[in-house]
Amino acid sequence: MSECILIVDDDQAICRTLELHFKQSGFRVALAHTAEQGLQKAAHVDPAIIILDIRMPGRSGLETIAEIKQIANSARVIMITAHHDMDSTISAMKEGADEYIHKPIDLDELDEAIDRALNYRQAENKEVFSSNNCEPGQPCSIMVGSSKAMQKVFKMIGRLASTSANVLITGESGTGKELVAKAIHSSGPTSDGPFVAVNCAALVDTLLESEMFGHKKGSFSGAVQDQTGKFGLADGGTLFLDEVGELSLTIQAKLLRVLQEQEYFQLGGSKPMKSTARVIAATNVDLAQAVQEKNFREDLFYRLQVVNIHLPPMRERMSDLLPLAETLLKRINRNMERRVTHLTDAATNILMGHQWPGNVRELENALTKAVALCPGDVIMPEHLSLQSNNNPSVGSSEQRPLTELSLKDIEKEHVARILASTRWHKGKACEVLGVSRPRLQRLIVQHDLENPYGQ
Repeated sequence: MSECILIVDDDQAICRTLELHFKQSGFRVALAHTAEQGLQKAAHVDPAIIILDIRMPGRSGLETIAEIKQIANSARVIMITAHHDMDSTISAMKEGADEYIHKPIDLDELDEAIDRALNYRQAENKEVFSSNNCEPGQPCSIMVGSSKAMQKVFKMIGRLASTSANVLITGESGTGKELVAKAIHSSGPTSDGPFVAVNCAALVDTLLESEMFGHKKGSFSGAVQDQTGKFGLADGGTLFLDEVGELSLTIQAKLLRVLQEQEYFQLGGSKPMKSTARVIAATNVDLAQAVQEKNFREDLFYRLQVVNIHLPPMRERMSDLLPLAETLLKRINRNMERRVTHLTDAATNILMGHQWPGNVRELENALTKAVALCPGDVIMPEHLSLQSNNNPSVGSSEQRPLTELSLKDIEKEHVARILASTRWHKGKACEVLGVSRPRLQRLIVQHDLENPYGQ
C-alpha cells in the first residue's frame, strides 16, 4: 500500500492543489481543515507525512505538533506558513517539525522535503526537540531573515535546542554571532542559567587567564581578593567565547583541559574547580587554516566545533536587508524615543547598492545615525553616511568591476535593484524595466531572486 500524506490547512484551494499533486505521485492523501480534524484523521489514516499549516483559525499548527506526533508517532511533520519570522521557525523545529516551508509553496522544494522525511522515517532517525522558547525581548528576536541561508541558521538553532553540544559560530565581523549564541542559549536546556560572554581579543594573556578562570588573593600584583572567573560565573549556563581565534597557544591548552575534563585551576589556586558551562565559541578567522599554520590547536578546534553554524555576510543575503532594516528601525526608534518609519526610494537604493563590509552591525550603525540626523519621520539619502557602489553586483560575494561582469550578472543585479527600489511592486517594476509581468516572473525565477516581503 502506498504511503499516506495528511494535509492540515484551512486553505481549501491549497489542499486541493496538493492533493492532486501527491495523488499523481502515487501517494494516498487525507485532508483536514482544522487542527481538531487533523488530530482525528491522524488517528485513522496512519500518515507517513503530515503537512501542517502553522496558522489556522482556532488551534494553531504550533500548538498541534506535539499531540499529532503522539498520535502518529512515526510520521514526519512538515510545517508550511506564509510568515517569515525566526521565532516561528525555531519554535516549529523545536516542537518536532522536520521541515519548515514558506508559502507560496514551491512544489519542487516540497517534494524534496518529503523525500528527505521519508528517508529519515525509514531510517528511524528521529530528532528530539526542546520545548523552550526564546523569551520575548531577548536579542535573538532581532534576528531577521527569509533567505535560505538564514532559514538554515534558524533551523539549526532549533535542532540544537535540546542538546548541550559545543558550538562554533563562524562568519565575518558584524554578522551577529553573539545574537546566535544568545538564541542557542535561550532555546537550550540551560536557558535558566547565566549567559556569560568573554571577548578573547580584548585582554592580554595574563589578564585573560584571570578573567576566564579566576584567581586567588595574592596570586599576582593587584590581586587583593579572590575572584571568580567566567567559567565559574557561567556554571550551569553558557560561556560565549568571542573571537576565540585570538587566544594564545598557552590559553588554548588550558581551555582544552576544561572542555575535556570539565575542570580548571584558578590563578594561584591548587584545588581543581568544576564547571558544567556549555561553551559556544565564535570567530571571524579561518580556524582550519590557523591549525595548518600551527597558530591554533587541532584538538581544541575539534572540541569547539562539535556543531558549526556559519553566518553569511550581508552581501550574500541582500533579500533580507529591507526587512532587517525595518526591524532595526523599530528598536532604534524605541531606544531613541523617535518615530522614524519610512525610507525614500532613493535612500532604499543606497542601502541596496552598498556592499556592507561591516555587515549587520554597519547597517544598524548607519540607521542609528540616520535616525539621529533625520528631523521628521522619513530617512532621505542625505541622512545616510553611505556611498552607493557603482558596482552593480548587489548580493554577490564577488565585488568585481563592471568590466568583469557577464551580461547575466548585470541583468540579475539590475532586476534586483529595481525590485528593491519598488519594494517588490511588480507592476511598477515592469514599467521601469519595460517588460511584461510574465517576463518579469521568468527573470525572478531564472536569477533565483527572493521576495523579502513574502508576497
